[in-house]
Amino acid sequence: MAATREQRLLRAFAALADTLVAGYDVVDMLQNLVDTCSDLLGASAAGVLLADGDGDLDLVVSTSEASRLVEVMQLSAYAGPCIDSYRFGRVVSVPDIRTSPSSWHDFTVRATEQGFLAIDAIPLRLRENTIGTLNLMRTQTGELSEDDMVAAQAFADVATISILHERSLARSNEVREQLQHALNSRVVIEQAKGVIAYKRSIGIEEAFELLRTYARNHQLGIAAVAKAVVEQKLEL
Repeated sequence: MAATREQRLLRAFAALADTLVAGYDVVDMLQNLVDTCSDLLGASAAGVLLADGDGDLDLVVSTSEASRLVEVMQLSAYAGPCIDSYRFGRVVSVPDIRTSPSSWHDFTVRATEQGFLAIDAIPLRLRENTIGTLNLMRTQTGELSEDDMVAAQAFADVATISILHERSLARSNEVREQLQHALNSRVVIEQAKGVIAYKRSIGIEEAFELLRTYARNHQLGIAAVAKAVVEQKLEL
């Protein structure tokens, strides 16, 4: 019998909770998070932005190259729903991107070019400390359902607690090191995609999908698989 949506959500939360045990890797946890949101919450694409030690946001994980391009555009212009969500520590929902404020012009153009028409930006926040955003994009206009928003906020909360697990918020050096590790891992993933794309003469999107699929099928962390590809210990 196929699992109900509620059962799948419970299993997803259990999988995220497993990242609190030994061997936890922030990039793998966040990749699992965005993949889960894409699978269960009706998101056409999802991505996570994290702040570094200086408070600057950078993309750490995403479900597709299209979502990555939109996130990068937000960063380059430093204007968009994800930026506002991080700045003000609140959910920013845009049911129709085409009606976005004029100050988001570059984001609006790039998002619609990629086929995205709606977005919800959810802060990764613990008390007064916001460390990033979870961003859910859809190819159809409309608001995220109330139940899906509750689930998305819960996922974001679990991710935030995981990142800050066993670390006092006052110990900023340790938090900074962990976030920097996540950003460094993302660089390796980008390099691995380039290696795969070059060797197979395929696009970056397809290369990324090969990387993700291999990691999931072999129950390995995507960062570890990327590192093996870059170091020529694994060929995909």
